[in-house]
Amino acid sequence: MALQQNIYVGILAFLVAICACAPALQAELDYGTFQGSYSAEYNISYWQKIPFAAPPVGQNRFRSPQPPIPITNGTYNSTQPFDMCPQRTVNGSEDCLYLGLYSRPWTHEQPLRPVVVVFYGGGFIQGSAYFSIPPAGYPVLNVSHSNDFVFVYPNYRVNAFGLLPGREIAADPLSDLNPGLLDQHAALEWTHRYISAFGGDPRNVTIWGQSAGGGSVVAQVIAQSGRTSPPLFSKALASSPFWPKTYNYNAPQAQALYDSLANLTGCSGPDSLQCLKTVDVQTIRDASLTISGYHTYNTSSYTWSPVIDDAFLTQPLSSATANRRVNIDYGFGMYNLHEGENFVPSGFQQAVNSSLSPFNSSVHSLTTWLKGYLPGLSDHDRAKVLSLYPAQGSAEGLLSYNTTYVRAGLIFRDTVLACPAYWMAGAAHEKSYLGEYTISPAKHASDTIYWNQINSVQQTDSLIYQGYAGAFASFFETGDPNGHKLTNESVVGVPELQSKQQFLVSQDGFSDEPITQLISRCNYWRSVAHKIPI
Repeated sequence: MALQQNIYVGILAFLVAICACAPALQAELDYGTFQGSYSAEYNISYWQKIPFAAPPVGQNRFRSPQPPIPITNGTYNSTQPFDMCPQRTVNGSEDCLYLGLYSRPWTHEQPLRPVVVVFYGGGFIQGSAYFSIPPAGYPVLNVSHSNDFVFVYPNYRVNAFGLLPGREIAADPLSDLNPGLLDQHAALEWTHRYISAFGGDPRNVTIWGQSAGGGSVVAQVIAQSGRTSPPLFSKALASSPFWPKTYNYNAPQAQALYDSLANLTGCSGPDSLQCLKTVDVQTIRDASLTISGYHTYNTSSYTWSPVIDDAFLTQPLSSATANRRVNIDYGFGMYNLHEGENFVPSGFQQAVNSSLSPFNSSVHSLTTWLKGYLPGLSDHDRAKVLSLYPAQGSAEGLLSYNTTYVRAGLIFRDTVLACPAYWMAGAAHEKSYLGEYTISPAKHASDTIYWNQINSVQQTDSLIYQGYAGAFASFFETGDPNGHKLTNESVVGVPELQSKQQFLVSQDGFSDEPITQLISRCNYWRSVAHKIPI
């Protein structure tokens, strides 16, 4: 009997030891239990679908996210897809407020790891947080074992569903301005409350995004006048942050969006908002995209963007960052050399006598575009812009140009992408960093090849991969892109922004380059920001 008892005790101890070493794949939260999975091929634990808010349907359309519905019918299968929020012509569902997360395997006996909450891009008109395996961002986690963090990817509402402005929205107690940004904020609150159950440290959170995802980072950085309580993150990395003009919610330009949506959906009249809450999804989706199409190359880029709502966003980026009313201690901004060219009329490349486009390479054509793109500027202001960006000029990244197309691209890049990256990073309370990606073609999103999805370039160009993705990983881990530097001592690191230098990513490697010209141009844009507004 004693022998049998000893064998039983030994087996039990062995099983306990196995359980202690096994990765935690079931998370018990106060509103449900969520089952994850493990990928041996990529050595990650992951949960692809977790509701972080109730479906924003019915009267909750255009409303801030409400608490998630409790899971009462057993363990929730979190290894399944979820739909994107409504976008494009037929895609998406309003039942979309889910998030996914992944990390290297973790057990409850191990220390908590840093957390990175990632917002997707898509011009504030499209995008999805759902990931397959290997997931988005995996090359950053995989670049080195010296870094170990948890990635969180939340959905958020876009286009008219997530960014409808207007007096009617502000006046309705069951509606909110900027609900898409409030979705992001709710995901950050969820992370603060629950991420420790997945091995994440709620006291060490970075927010990251590219394009409109970077613009979302900017919004969260300046949210609530920089006084978010409790602090939900301390670090921010904005990659090419798409930050178009931010009007007050009741400005004529913003109200026109509400009125246009009401007209196009057949909801005009005194009960327009109630009508918009009951009309079918497809009708709003079609109208939203029609409105976007009206403005691609004139007063806006894609029309749908955050507004100053006097509650969540209380002031424009230009003034919030000038006054350092931000929610971050550490800031890192990135932009690409030629990325503005993705957003200006391609006709700028056409000869003056060309009839292929309403735009051509003439100064007259450029001035016409400027009047539409930045209607708040005076003739004197526009003359100043043309002098800052002369017909034959230069820019950071060792660029010399003599074409209207590049000239216009730089104007757009600086106003919407580069200056927002510079301003946001520079406003951080502790340390700031700025970088520019110049590897050809250096267009918008060109840089994602090194850090978004696994590909052969990361192996054939390991220097750039380790130096670039490695700087991101180090920043997420330590707040310093050089803290866990992967390249050798002969390769420069990322300079602090107070040195007035930036981290230049080029085909030949890395260098630290002065940003005197960018600072001058961004200072000008800040001086006229109230007219644009940014």
